[in-house]
Amino acid sequence: MAEVIWAPSALKDVDSIAEYIARDSAEHAYLFIRRLIESVERLREFPRLGRMIPEIGDPLCREIIYGVYRIMYKIAGDEVWITGIVHGARKWRPRREAM
Repeated sequence: MAEVIWAPSALKDVDSIAEYIARDSAEHAYLFIRRLIESVERLREFPRLGRMIPEIGDPLCREIIYGVYRIMYKIAGDEVWITGIVHGARKWRPRREAM
């Protein structure tokens, strides 16, 4: 079973999403984030569950989709690093040091 580790940048993304949703409903923000985290927890048993991130092309850099968000992660041995969460409509490019 893999250990899921959240990078600080990914936690910041979660906070931003929660703040945005909470403008309309704190309850919906809580439920959305709880379910997002639950979807990530499946990676403990199935780290290769997601698809390879097309912009990167590395089989260890993967993503799962939750709602309209891309949850990006990197497999490193027995660890799954959640590296970022990006809205699917956003044109995303990897930073040189990313992943």
